Amino acid sequence: MPPVNSGAAGPSSTSTQDGPAATTKKLNKPRYRRFTQQQLPACKPILMFPIEFNKWWLFVGDQAISVIASVGIIFILIGLGCLAISNKVVEVADRYETACVPENMHNNPVAYIQNPSQDKSCTRVLKVPKDMKRPIYIYYQLDRFYQNHRWYARSRNLRQLGDPKSAKDTRLCKPEATANGVPIVPCGLVAWSLFNDTYSFARGNETLAVNKRGISWRSERDHLFGEHVYPRNFQSGGLIGGGTLDPSKPLSEQEDLMVWMRTAALPTFRKLYGRIEVDLRAGEVVTVAVQNRYNTYSFGGRKAVVLSTAGALGGKSSFLGRAYLAGGAACLGLALLLTLLGLLCPVPVDEERRLGPARR
Repeated sequence: MPPVNSGAAGPSSTSTQDGPAATTKKLNKPRYRRFTQQQLPACKPILMFPIEFNKWWLFVGDQAISVIASVGIIFILIGLGCLAISNKVVEVADRYETACVPENMHNNPVAYIQNPSQDKSCTRVLKVPKDMKRPIYIYYQLDRFYQNHRWYARSRNLRQLGDPKSAKDTRLCKPEATANGVPIVPCGLVAWSLFNDTYSFARGNETLAVNKRGISWRSERDHLFGEHVYPRNFQSGGLIGGGTLDPSKPLSEQEDLMVWMRTAALPTFRKLYGRIEVDLRAGEVVTVAVQNRYNTYSFGGRKAVVLSTAGALGGKSSFLGRAYLAGGAACLGLALLLTLLGLLCPVPVDEERRLGPARR
């Protein structure tokens, strides 16, 4: 038998082994796509366009700087408009948490507010600074009241508010879920702490009626609070948190409750109390009869009653205008900075040409 030629078998074996590896390598190679290769067309704003001057390129003017400056000017104009609209809103506010406490109880206001036998009536006087066109909105303002606290805001049951069949569903309402073993409707800390100070207004001998209809959102009346759900066992526990509810009215008609349960995001907030449907003239005096019942003294809170008109952007607030002015000033400052950089840091012609148009 002739000897086997091992040298001849070597190349054949090598090619057999390299074949599958090469095939696998080809299979693993990704297909060419412009997206994966980052070759999609994109907008690349040019900060400055060059102008040749005495063998130097001065980067002045430009597309991006013009856009930034234009945005800044537009923001400033919008901010000035917002401030002008806000300044047209007439507002009168009066804090009364200290003034409505008798002098002999100033050292212990908590004992005063918790004593049911104490007279809680108080009279405040508001002077109208400018003409106020109707409707005039009445707000109550609370400070240092954290409705956004997680445990407080979650202490409610939305299903119970809208469905009479869920009256016993008080799983999320602790610690105000039941009283004397009976479920509370509406349950939870939010409803339990309902604001219960009341106001009545007079102009001289004329009583100013307060319209409290329509102070809530339509979505709340039609969807969130049920028309067949009535208050039950409310504020009947050992500790009374705030106001009471009329058990003969469904929750869909308890608009003070709806406004209160729309929890505020900040510790200082205003909530709508009602409307006065008459005009008030500059210099007129409005007498406010306050029933000071709500306990803000336990946590050092403050209370105020506010009369305000409304503008195109709502109530009086300079925040939006100042925010636009700050944004506009920042844009103009950036545009000025880029212009100065282009003027003070020119690039030589040879270097600019070496960089090429892709790097300019």
